[in-house]
Amino acid sequence: MSQILEAIPGPVLEDVPTDGTAVEVPRLARHQITLSDGHQVGITVAGRGIPLIVVHGFSAEGFLYAQTLSRLVLMGFKVIAIDTANHGGTQGLPSDGQNLNAYSDLLGRIIDELGIESCVLAGHSMGGRLVTQLAAQRPERTISVLLIDAIVGDTWDRMVYAFRLVPGLLPLIGGALIADSLFVVPVLSDPKQAVKFLRLALPMVAAHVTHPWRLLGPMISILRSRSSRYALNELANNNVPVFVLHGDSDVAVPLRTGREAAARAGGTFIVVKDGRHSWLLRDPETMPAIVAELLPGRFGAACTSALERAGVTEADPSIDRIEAALYHHEARIFSLTPFSQASTVSGRHHRPKFRWSVEEPTL
Repeated sequence: MSQILEAIPGPVLEDVPTDGTAVEVPRLARHQITLSDGHQVGITVAGRGIPLIVVHGFSAEGFLYAQTLSRLVLMGFKVIAIDTANHGGTQGLPSDGQNLNAYSDLLGRIIDELGIESCVLAGHSMGGRLVTQLAAQRPERTISVLLIDAIVGDTWDRMVYAFRLVPGLLPLIGGALIADSLFVVPVLSDPKQAVKFLRLALPMVAAHVTHPWRLLGPMISILRSRSSRYALNELANNNVPVFVLHGDSDVAVPLRTGREAAARAGGTFIVVKDGRHSWLLRDPETMPAIVAELLPGRFGAACTSALERAGVTEADPSIDRIEAALYHHEARIFSLTPFSQASTVSGRHHRPKFRWSVEEPTL
């Protein structure tokens, strides 16, 4: 089952129009595919270039990040958002789905069957934990890792241990996430953006209301997860470039757990001022703007190094050359990418609402 979706106004540019001027923006395609083992998976794809895998947080789905995805495409990425098991268009796992390893293993199988050889892995919240584990398992195929308010780090590990000892603490985190969600939709500050986001979120909310049990497996797997330090150490040992983005007002996953994750992985730490747990959903411009700032530095160098390892040595390779190096020559993802790469729309555009600071790793 596939659906070509209406382009969502963007992108991030130095001369972003704010007067409703028409601009060209990428198109997104939403699919439900079947893997060779029969597992049904939901993905959203757009663009051409370096593969950037995006994995959502607990109770969300890939398409919810559509506005952010469309902006990242314009930086030379083919963006592929994957629904994890029991979320969006992806069916659940059997009994072994009570272990986070099963979720990251499924993510790896999806990437393999899409024909992606090397990629950037980006994960929000629970998705950050999954991409951390996957990158630790296959560092040679990971260009870099972007962790966004991810549930990794020593403080988070201690919180999970506390949940096991005192299950009554778990509702506190649930309450913090609910409170955070109330601030995601900018009803008063940006009504037009609120309408766009609600258009994306309402089908997901309806699915949770009618099938609430789907979230039990992922919730149990989080509570049963082992310490994240092993995977983070593995990233550091294999020199995988890691970039940790974390809101300083995140109550559910405290800022210090992000700083600890960056320190343990030897990564760059980006603090998003006044950002709550789901700041990137509240403002789709901020994360792409941060990525644009990182591209001239370590992040861009990691992309260049990956291309060089794949045999691409020219200074300005074509998109065809990049895709020939980083994908299987008959990659399934090519047939899932929208044939029409962009359309012209008009709408309100704005600059990032959040500000951030960057802390490079100490050598």
